[in-house]
Amino acid sequence: MSLTASILDAHLLTVERLKTLAPEIERTGRLLTGALQAGHKIMLCGNGGSAADAQHIAAELVCRFESTRRGLPAIALTTDTSALTAIGNDFGFERIFARQVEALGQPGDILIALSTSGNSTNVTAAVAKAREMGIATLGLLGKDGGELLGRLDQALVVPTDSTARIQECHILIGHIWCAIVDAAFS
Repeated sequence: MSLTASILDAHLLTVERLKTLAPEIERTGRLLTGALQAGHKIMLCGNGGSAADAQHIAAELVCRFESTRRGLPAIALTTDTSALTAIGNDFGFERIFARQVEALGQPGDILIALSTSGNSTNVTAAVAKAREMGIATLGLLGKDGGELLGRLDQALVVPTDSTARIQECHILIGHIWCAIVDAAFS
């Protein structure tokens, strides 16, 4: 079997396993929709590929996904290089997201924490700050969920140890959420 065929088979197997989370994906999509309908915002954070996924999902909400609708308030806490570098310099890398949650978050908002391992210290700190402030926390995780699993209000754990397959499923879940939001706002 070729490398390409092997990767495609692993992807399809992971997506097939992801079907067991379909009710949770639907429920959390409605949770996001409800917060947006109530005038609250979605904040997202993650590192590396998860940072890119956070930006991608935020952009789909602010701009549009597949339907033309009004722009919705979503922000990836990974995008402001001045804030990230100032906070990292003054408070430490582990506080880069928590400080932004403190500054931008309000009760009723939702923080989506993305981490393939569930062990990212800066994402864990953001979740702790959000919960302290009465902000709902939702996680997109992988592997065994890591430290974040028990610290989130709700978590979706992609059932694989492969970082690449986890990231592929995180963006798939993000797209499903965006379709649910589109249906409510279109």
